[in-house]
Amino acid sequence: MEDRTCRYFRGKPLYPFGYGLSYTTFSYSDRALPQTDVKAGDPVGADVTVTNTGKAAGDEVVELYLKFPPVNGAPRIALRGFQRIHLEPGASQKVHFELKDRDLGMVTEDGNAIIAGGEYTISIVGGQPDTGAPGVIGHFRVEGQVDLPE
Repeated sequence: MEDRTCRYFRGKPLYPFGYGLSYTTFSYSDRALPQTDVKAGDPVGADVTVTNTGKAAGDEVVELYLKFPPVNGAPRIALRGFQRIHLEPGASQKVHFELKDRDLGMVTEDGNAIIAGGEYTISIVGGQPDTGAPGVIGHFRVEGQVDLPE
């Protein structure tokens, strides 16, 4: 799957996931991520505050992406949640995501579904990470490894 889907693509996409036009702008702040260490299998909560910084009302699709530790077969990046919100000019809203075991999981090259131990990067953004979309980024570490049921 190398370089064939957004999960494994390493180049710069012409039109990244989440690309689009809007009549307003949004900012992301007040990131709240889990403590630095999380036990494998425990849920992970993440919060962000989104503010409409433009002069028109608008909708924003708040997207949560996860980058995994280096495990053979793991995707480079995966969309793990999204919420559409509507904000009037100057208004802010707190958005909460709860990542469960399947959200933190990956499938290895051997076909085993696991939650791998190691460093994860979480991006809560208005478009695909690393494309200039507004958002916040954080890191957490999963301690241990858990096999997920089929």
